[in-house]
Amino acid sequence: MAEEMKEEPMEGVADEDESSESSDDDSMESENANESREESKPKVYLPGQAIEDGEELIADKSAYRLLHQAQSGAPCLSFDVIPDDLGNSRENYPLTMYVVAGTQAAKTHVNNLLVMKMSNLHGTKQCCENSESESSNSEDEDDERKPVMSVAPIKHQGCVNRVRCTKLGGSVVAASWSELGRVNIWNLQEQLSAVENSNLLTAYRNKCDKGGADIKPLYTFKGHLSEGFGLDWCRMDPGTLASGDCKGNIHVWRIDNSGASWHVDQRPYNSHAPHSVEDLQWSPNEENVLASCSVDKCIKIWDARASPQNACMLTASGTHTADINVISWNAKESQFIVSGGDDGLLCIWDLRQFGPDGASPVATFKQHTAPVTSVEWHPTEATVFASGGADDQIAQWDLSVEVDHAEESQDSELAKLPPQLLFIHQGQSDIKELHWHPQCTGTMISTAHSGFNVFRTISV
Repeated sequence: MAEEMKEEPMEGVADEDESSESSDDDSMESENANESREESKPKVYLPGQAIEDGEELIADKSAYRLLHQAQSGAPCLSFDVIPDDLGNSRENYPLTMYVVAGTQAAKTHVNNLLVMKMSNLHGTKQCCENSESESSNSEDEDDERKPVMSVAPIKHQGCVNRVRCTKLGGSVVAASWSELGRVNIWNLQEQLSAVENSNLLTAYRNKCDKGGADIKPLYTFKGHLSEGFGLDWCRMDPGTLASGDCKGNIHVWRIDNSGASWHVDQRPYNSHAPHSVEDLQWSPNEENVLASCSVDKCIKIWDARASPQNACMLTASGTHTADINVISWNAKESQFIVSGGDDGLLCIWDLRQFGPDGASPVATFKQHTAPVTSVEWHPTEATVFASGGADDQIAQWDLSVEVDHAEESQDSELAKLPPQLLFIHQGQSDIKELHWHPQCTGTMISTAHSGFNVFRTISV
């Protein structure tokens, strides 16, 4: 299994050509120099615009505080950030972070869960040029700044449709949805120990290569009637899990008193049926309240204490014109949910307006030109969220921003953008999932068919 991590995945914006300086004695040379500088001046690219022959997209590194990419061999459909003990609100570089991801390999039997440690993540040189040593270009310094990624794999039967992790007692556990229709729960402590020590990691991977690391899940549920994608751990009730499948069935898991097994209610919540449940989100402040979205273009709110036939409390529909793929529940202002669909639409919902007859969103945005594949509220900023889509763009949004007519852009294309749109990150193809790192201020991680990006913009 190959893994690679690189600093600053895209080339920076080119400087203007300084070799054609003007001459006081030669006006023609001066004019040519001005034309050369005008041609080399970078232009802002917006998704959907045509790229002419000879033009190249390059990132403006001055717009980033952190920018790295990573490769994991087979692409990963899903990942989650592993909580760590390194502290909260971290923004002193270099950073260290931990991730669990699941592969989508071409062959079913060669898939893995990957426990990854990404370390030595330095900020961009533009961000760190406050000292002479930081701006040096010596080879020694470049070597010192190289990011490092350590990976401990767990063999997984079938592609990993979705993976979510949580802390349970003193251990980190992860739930994974397999394309084979099973949901597994794994203890990740052995892998987390291995990525901390190079000798342990070498021994662990040698054991895996020789077939001696046949790691079994803590628990497996085979009661779903098909594969699925909906999966979420309850934040308010550790050990409680919800899983939803492509037949429209949602099962709620509760850990037993021994803490070593789970009881899964065999009676599913199924009012989405026969349409696929695409995403699930537990309430951030109520342990028995669950949200779901579906191919049926609906968002439903469930009371996990009620019987399945009476569990659906509230419904919102009628705005998305295609499948609703993803939802995110605001952790700070828990009355708000954001959704994203195949129609490219982002909708902000106020739960106080939900009712038996549906509801209308309080805001909608149509920035994405292809299906929205991931959306997530910022963990600490109540008005900020991010969205990613199959149009290869990640957008950062701030709902608190209003139109400032005095400072409206003179660029007609930029003027068409909604003022709440803070930043567009590009450079990945076929974006699958994104997450804010809850402990590293403003830092985002995203996975796509082309690999992982780790970045922080100057906007958040």
